[in-house]
Amino acid sequence: MGESGTTCYSSSPSGYGIGPPWLFRGRALYQLHLVKAEIARAFIPKELKLVEAFGYTLGGLFLAHYDDSPAGVFDELVVIAGIVWNPPTSCAWASRVLVNSHEACRHGRKEIGLPSHVAIFSKRNTKASDQPLYKHQTSSIHSKPKEHSELQVLEMEDYSQTSICSISLPFAGDRWMGPKIRISLPSFSGQTMHNPQLLKYSCQIECRVRAVKAAKVSRPRIIQLDEFSTDIRAKEKNVDDRLSTENEERNRSIAVLLSKPIMALEFNLLKMQVEAPTVVAT
Repeated sequence: MGESGTTCYSSSPSGYGIGPPWLFRGRALYQLHLVKAEIARAFIPKELKLVEAFGYTLGGLFLAHYDDSPAGVFDELVVIAGIVWNPPTSCAWASRVLVNSHEACRHGRKEIGLPSHVAIFSKRNTKASDQPLYKHQTSSIHSKPKEHSELQVLEMEDYSQTSICSISLPFAGDRWMGPKIRISLPSFSGQTMHNPQLLKYSCQIECRVRAVKAAKVSRPRIIQLDEFSTDIRAKEKNVDDRLSTENEERNRSIAVLLSKPIMALEFNLLKMQVEAPTVVAT
């Protein structure tokens, strides 16, 4: 449950001061995967019990583009390691959160207790030759119908960029957005360097939802660290130890993303209200 040494900077006043609750509007892909229990268990605090059957738990990803939020326009990829018991129901546990907003990263770490990291989201539309190959930072993660896009997520860490995954996003051929629903997504968080307490929070969601074909997640291409950054890191053993732990946690999160998808839901006209977390007594 360690975190990168990447600093989450903020160059402007935070819109998060208006909340809680904090309101996010946009669209998202919520994809459920069968995740090996041994992978998920490495992220789950000992106080919590993993929900599992036949050696697997239910994890996956939440990939969102927010058009309006306390941090403005940004993209987010939440890696869900698994589900833990919270009688009489259950809660999700995020193993990694990637955002292309320093302010969203800072808020996630300090206020929500999330393992947030700054990232670059680069999209390439395979059938849009008249468009630039890649659009960074605030570009949409969901293109117009009849296009097929490849999304690459690069995590920023100190002196380097580390490729997390590539996501192939197919698109349905119709404009029907599905019925309007309201759901609550409870989650546990915390026990990180920035927020050591065990926390619980909830996301209240209103949206139009429909089942879609699962996005295909592929292995990242390797980006080597430059010699200068490698030399700096090699000088201090504690830095090396941190990097080793961080690499293990990153690789386990990638394993979650590469696990078998079983269902994918597209959230349109998304309105998500995030409540302030509460401390869980242990």
